[in-house]
Amino acid sequence: MKKIIIFTFFIIIIPYFILNLYSKNIKEIELKTDENIKVRVKRLQKDKIDEIELNEYVLGVLAGEMPISFELEALKAQAVASRSYVLKRLDYNKDKDYDVVDSVTNQVYLDNEHLKKAWGDNYIKNINKLKTAVNETFNEYLECDGQIADALFFSTSNGYTENSELVFNFAVSYLKSVSSPWDKEVTTAFKTTKEMSLQEFYERLNLPYQEKIKIENIDRSATNRILKIKINNQEFTGREIYNKLKIRSTDFTIEQENTNVIITTIGYGHGVGMSQYGALGMAKKGYNYKEILTHYYQNTQIKKI
Repeated sequence: MKKIIIFTFFIIIIPYFILNLYSKNIKEIELKTDENIKVRVKRLQKDKIDEIELNEYVLGVLAGEMPISFELEALKAQAVASRSYVLKRLDYNKDKDYDVVDSVTNQVYLDNEHLKKAWGDNYIKNINKLKTAVNETFNEYLECDGQIADALFFSTSNGYTENSELVFNFAVSYLKSVSSPWDKEVTTAFKTTKEMSLQEFYERLNLPYQEKIKIENIDRSATNRILKIKINNQEFTGREIYNKLKIRSTDFTIEQENTNVIITTIGYGHGVGMSQYGALGMAKKGYNYKEILTHYYQNTQIKKI
């Protein structure tokens, strides 16, 4: 018995202490910065506007928009997409008080103070991973026909991305539908269900209560996302249902079970641009960040400021 305890000590305890000692000795790497470019970020909870260097901002967006567990090549693709997105808003909002807000309205941004509290002992390991993604794509952005690309992105596709004009009413060549078969393999969020009472369903849609839901005239895009749907003789767009019912995607079905309603969705998010879980799936298959970006944003080139 004594031998077993000693053996267990050497096999489990000693490696733990060695690993713990190693993690404490990891040095934080330096972030490459370009002090010529500042982003004016409206901090909603703090109710103030911070001026943040571009790549420091991208670092905070990586932390806010993509899980730290993601492959490095997916994080690098996100870094370039997020940098492109904010550069576009610097131009859009140059005459306003701020360029972006720090929420999902634009891009979620988490500052260093928040990350140190959230990550604790894993802070240096995690921040080094993100800094590597930012440094290895330093000042890179996407361009199309001489213009900065509006590099939209979202969580999870339903197997395809969507044309921008079907969601946001503007059409560009680099935000066209492409296949994204990798999402299903890497996330449990690919297919989800949401249940609510029939009463709540009608209240959210501002419809009078009826015992039976009548659904007709469903118009779906080529990617199977709902463009228009008629519920109890009232027409809605897919986006209206998505927003009012707070569901994950416009690729959905609605079923009634007695006095409950079950909505099943495929994918997560608006569907335009880069699928983040698709990027993860591509990275796991061995694609690099440039291949990921050129797949989701076709007709673009990677440029450097």
